[in-house]
Amino acid sequence: MASDIRTIKKYPNRRLYDTANSGYITLADVKQMVLDGIDFRVVDAKSGEDLTRQILLQIILDEEAGGMPMFSSEMLAQMIRFYGTAQQTIIGQYIEQNVQAFLAIQKKLSEQAKQVYGDKTMLTPELWKQFMQMQAPAMQGMLGNYLEQSAKLFIDMQQRMQDQTRGIFSAFPFPTFGMPPQTPPDDESKR
Repeated sequence: MASDIRTIKKYPNRRLYDTANSGYITLADVKQMVLDGIDFRVVDAKSGEDLTRQILLQIILDEEAGGMPMFSSEMLAQMIRFYGTAQQTIIGQYIEQNVQAFLAIQKKLSEQAKQVYGDKTMLTPELWKQFMQMQAPAMQGMLGNYLEQSAKLFIDMQQRMQDQTRGIFSAFPFPTFGMPPQTPPDDESKR
């Protein structure tokens, strides 16, 4: 299996060398490999350090800088705020699980479109619009399930954070920590 992963070497001069094709490639070529579903690994030519994430982040940065960005400035700022906090791992998992749920919905829609329109590799915008109009009730159900799953993931994430917090602070001698708040006695009972 490991031999199926293509190796790309990054040299100090910032050039990328594709060992499978014995030639230099660009970030655009790496992006195309991602789009084509080709598994690859980018390594530093000298140290052997894995640089795959850095290259993928560079491609995302280039995409965000041009045309229509996927992430708003506020979302990016909030993501930066999560780094170095207890939520960093949980938020990363939450986003990844939501993307996987979205991909499952996309796959299901694609399969349904193929059943309706045949095995056309490229649905025109007009055909896609017709398909989506026919699928409105199913779409509402799938998006409802997606939103429900996303809400459940968020609630699970909150519960894990609360459990971690209780675990951290339970060793401290706070008399009311983790206990429900006490309600003050009624004024009438004092009379």
